Amino acid sequence: MDEFNLYAQLSTSQNDLEFASALERGFHAGGWQAGIRQALEVRLAQRKRGYSSPFEIATYYADLGEKEQAFQWLDTAYHEHDYLMETLKTDFKLDPLHSDPRFDELVRKVGIP
Repeated sequence: MDEFNLYAQLSTSQNDLEFASALERGFHAGGWQAGIRQALEVRLAQRKRGYSSPFEIATYYADLGEKEQAFQWLDTAYHEHDYLMETLKTDFKLDPLHSDPRFDELVRKVGIP
């Protein structure tokens, strides 16, 4: 939590401050998954008002074990040319998706060797 809060303070981004606050509130109320769910709600609401990385949203769904949602957001990230797609194979937050054949197909489609 400290790292998320520090990042939000240093970035001075209202979106990051909202995210860090929601993550912390959710975590204290019900643990890591509750924190991720609450923070995810904030990111989804922010996306309606402006830009929020679909790749980042996909990582939260992967962390929650919601593969279908994670792949939908990765597809959105692909179509929006989200720069974070370059970390598709190396981002540990997506490890739960590696055993799914759709992951290999997406890696191929993105063109990552």
